[in-house]
Amino acid sequence: MNPPSQTSRFLTAEWRYLLMLNFEVRPEILMPYVPQGTELDQWHGRTLASIVGFRFISTKVLGIPVPFHRDFDEVNLRFYVRRFEGGEWRRGVVFIKEIVPRWMISCVARRVYNENYVTMRMRHQVVPPNTEQPGRVQYEWKHLGRWNRVAATIQDKPVAIQPGSEEEFITEHYWGYTRQRDGGTMEYQVEHPIWSVWPGKNVEFDLDVKSLYGEAFVPPLTGRPTSVFVADGSAIVVRKGQRIA
Repeated sequence: MNPPSQTSRFLTAEWRYLLMLNFEVRPEILMPYVPQGTELDQWHGRTLASIVGFRFISTKVLGIPVPFHRDFDEVNLRFYVRRFEGGEWRRGVVFIKEIVPRWMISCVARRVYNENYVTMRMRHQVVPPNTEQPGRVQYEWKHLGRWNRVAATIQDKPVAIQPGSEEEFITEHYWGYTRQRDGGTMEYQVEHPIWSVWPGKNVEFDLDVKSLYGEAFVPPLTGRPTSVFVADGSAIVVRKGQRIA
């Protein structure tokens, strides 16, 4: 991971059981969402986007726990960019849409970072694997009157991420970039150790792609994922955002 930023902490939490479904997407679909000052980041010449479901646990904003908003689910659609700064590439993510179950979370994220958060009813099922049976990770959200779902089963213990792998590319992006209302860009750092992962098996994804993300995303997000895995997760820090030149 990158060394910690000098900016102050905005949010601390744990991210756990990150279910990641990864799809190849044509660059022209993503270009309208690329923030100024960044460029698409590719893995072996392929442009990827990910549907990610995970648990937010023990959340604090500016060091303060907010009642009834500490533990919750999130499902997001994200893709990968990079920015050259200080003689090195900063590899980051851009979120197209983030779904959470609490209105206040959406309100703060939109106001502070201009992130495209929306509020929907959500539920999850996380059953860790053991020596006798596999586990299951499932996230659901209710949209236009029906439950959407992403799910996979996992077995045994998570394994270390291999250098140069798609899992490394997906998880080792430690910056976030957000287009601002005036067309500028905000950059913020995310800190966490390198995670371990389980391969995802018996994968399920049932979602209304067109109404959630737009018609352009229907072909790539209804095809077969390039990979599916579950990261074990860890404690994380989100640093205060700064505008870039």
